[in-house]
Amino acid sequence: MMLSPAGYVGISIAVGLSFGILLQKARFCFVSAFRDFVAFKDTRVLKGLLAGIAVMTVFWSVQATFGYFRGFWTPAWGLGSVFGGFVFGLGMTLAGGCASGTLYRAGQGYIQFWLVLLFMFVGYVLFAFAFPVAETYYFQTLNPFEGRTLYLSLPFSPAVTGAGAVALGTLGYAYVKGRSRLPDEPSGGAGVGSDTRAQAAVGGSRALSAVSVGLRGIFDGTVEYVRALRDDDRPLKARLRDSWDARGVGVALALVASLWFWVYGHWAITGSEARWAGYLLSQAGYDAGGVRYWGSILFRDGGITMTIDMLMIASLIVGSFLAAYASGDFRIRKPKLRRVPNYVGGGLLMGVGSRLAAGCNIANLFSGVALLSVHSFLAGAGIILGVYVMTHYMYREVGCAI
Repeated sequence: MMLSPAGYVGISIAVGLSFGILLQKARFCFVSAFRDFVAFKDTRVLKGLLAGIAVMTVFWSVQATFGYFRGFWTPAWGLGSVFGGFVFGLGMTLAGGCASGTLYRAGQGYIQFWLVLLFMFVGYVLFAFAFPVAETYYFQTLNPFEGRTLYLSLPFSPAVTGAGAVALGTLGYAYVKGRSRLPDEPSGGAGVGSDTRAQAAVGGSRALSAVSVGLRGIFDGTVEYVRALRDDDRPLKARLRDSWDARGVGVALALVASLWFWVYGHWAITGSEARWAGYLLSQAGYDAGGVRYWGSILFRDGGITMTIDMLMIASLIVGSFLAAYASGDFRIRKPKLRRVPNYVGGGLLMGVGSRLAAGCNIANLFSGVALLSVHSFLAGAGIILGVYVMTHYMYREVGCAI
């Protein structure tokens, strides 16, 4: 998409403001999505995340088919993908906010998330100086495989591959959802356990029943959601001021991300923040361009300059502030001193982990999954594992639902 420089700037600001407003209004945080499911089986944000990924996969695959995109997301992959994601997952759970959640809460007035953001920047700086060593002994050793996406690996058009991926994902979700609603299997009488063919038949029938029940539940839930929107007779002003449903926001995030995919590329956050770290150091008089990670990796054209993705990230914070202020949610919130080590440690782990994983929750668990990136599948699994481990550690005295 060819635009004037002013056009790119305008779209980056509009996209960032939209992301900030949507994230803040739904309290849409990936930590909440996974931590709350592990700890309490709460799926409020998780449903929104899954809806967003499904819609974005459809849109991005169609865009890729017709050429309305800026490229796939294909970092090299291997065990390093999993490890980097794991470190990031530990960090975001410890800090209490993911990369996007940290930004929208910072805009909402949480001092602790400005502290998290500060130490994420410290992590970016530490990584930048350690990059030559990490490149040799981490990336080349643990990520030896060339970047790959299923869109280019399978003999179908991206649109067909994307539709198939969404269909398989929907069936998998339906199976999990439906299985939890089926009655427990009877224990069976004598001799039943020895008939393996009968067991297989019963198992297959139960799996089909689970999928059927799950699909019905998805359909009924969607109809109920649409009816609730239609029958909501509150004034528009009141509806805008209240919190927004995470499912609708997940879809809206996917649509905004599709515009960004057209004009810039996949949606990511921590890579842009790492650019900000180098840019701010250069503005303070340090030769950041002489550091290879900034001078050759993150800034490849024209030296250390402001880029539109950096502008989009700054606009995201502004959008969150505007949404919070308009809704009466903005106020300065001071952190509890006993939790300051969590914010410091979590921020450092997120900063370093996002560089080891070549991206954060947005780049890997949202954009990367929609782009069917092999690296992102592995990094996403590492993030989820990190959230699981840290959630169990933090809730060790009261236990978790999962």
